[in-house]
Amino acid sequence: MSQPDELLFGLHDNPPLSTSLIAAFQHLLASFIAVVTPTLIICGALSLESYMPYLVSMALFSSGIGTYIQTRRIGPVGSGLVAIQGTSFAFIAALLAAGTTVRARGGSDDDILAMMFGISLFGALVEVFLSQCLHWVRRIITPLTSGIVITAIGLSLIKVGMTDLAGGFHASDMGSATNMLLGLAVLFTIIFLNACHSRWLRLTSIMTGMLAGTLFALFSGMIAMPAGESTWLSFPMPFRYGLSFDWALFIPVALIYLFSAIETAGDLTANSLFCREPIDGPVYMRRLKGGILADGVNSMIAASLNSFPNTTFGQNNGVIQMTGIASRKVGYWVAAMFLLLGCFPVIGTTLQLIPKPVLGGATLMMFSMVTVGGIKILMSTAMDRRSSLIVASSLGLGIGVLLQPAATTGLPDWLTTIFASPITVAGITAIFLEIILPPAPEKTNATHYATESRTSAPTLGKENQKPTHKHQDGALKVRRSLS
Repeated sequence: MSQPDELLFGLHDNPPLSTSLIAAFQHLLASFIAVVTPTLIICGALSLESYMPYLVSMALFSSGIGTYIQTRRIGPVGSGLVAIQGTSFAFIAALLAAGTTVRARGGSDDDILAMMFGISLFGALVEVFLSQCLHWVRRIITPLTSGIVITAIGLSLIKVGMTDLAGGFHASDMGSATNMLLGLAVLFTIIFLNACHSRWLRLTSIMTGMLAGTLFALFSGMIAMPAGESTWLSFPMPFRYGLSFDWALFIPVALIYLFSAIETAGDLTANSLFCREPIDGPVYMRRLKGGILADGVNSMIAASLNSFPNTTFGQNNGVIQMTGIASRKVGYWVAAMFLLLGCFPVIGTTLQLIPKPVLGGATLMMFSMVTVGGIKILMSTAMDRRSSLIVASSLGLGIGVLLQPAATTGLPDWLTTIFASPITVAGITAIFLEIILPPAPEKTNATHYATESRTSAPTLGKENQKPTHKHQDGALKVRRSLS
């Protein structure tokens, strides 16, 4: 095991095959659950369980293609770093809202999937565009607006995680003592493993907690065999369910792509740092633009292959630190592993065995950490009167819509659909106020207030200050470099 400040193999080195495979397998373990979980959540919430095996396979297959493109850098597309691609959690709430709307209109299961893949495909063009004009968006994509949107995403998803922990949507035993105890056991197992000094235990804490909870449920007779696809081998069928589009449902997804770009920039900055690559200058900017462009292109490929939007994962940066191996050869092996796993729908069938409380115990922790990540970004900004007004009004309106969905029912149908999403409400409000509100007149007072706030706030340990899902510290470095 290498020390954090050691780098055994650099980006362009060629480690032995056995070393590359071991490092690649650790990347796979660190990201596997995160890749498949959004699909499990969406299928469970929208009663699409029969589609789950195939959609999980396509999530894995898309991650393999995306990881290869991101690592290899094909022309201008890709960062050229060991940047693992996977299904993004940030889009879950917006996609669930779209699916629920289509269902309420009388749409079939295929119609729901066609709409989600359609708005995901066209929404990815937002990220493609932003990759070519990063300097232009620095006025609105600030740490303040990013922190607000990420916090709103986390808060909107906590309800989904808690619902699964209690038994799942439409469950007959919703809130039973058995479900709650099982879900809480998984939750606290993950917490305790994350508190360990061993990096390996921390990286695999979610997978370990879910495995332990599933095994307990299996031996307790809580697991029933799913009625899914029985095929053992399948390959991608592009646009299998078709594509649909709706402007009202598209806008929330497009907004999330906007902020996903800056989160990806943070992850790639952290990745460059751990790989001993520059984090400023022309080489760095090419990597940044190529990485964000790859995020958009890979999300378009994922939608074409019947999967949900992709993003660059931050947790794999910890694997590079832990192993001391930053070679791109490892990224190629990770891509190959994902592609191989994606050919077997039986993996999705097996994952259907995971009880909802087990899934909820794990995702509640993930979603809560997304919220904490947003709060960390907000804490890093100078909370003067202007910033406080933007945060208060944006989160107030966003959480208000989340707690009282009926508040928007009197609007025209297309506006109701747009503003039913707390993410959209918080994001649009934050961007609007960031543009129109004049900057604070006395910078010194704002700086003093920020310093005083940081001094009086509880001090977290170094380990707790590291972002979990998205590397917010890197995002702030990006912000400074773009300025």
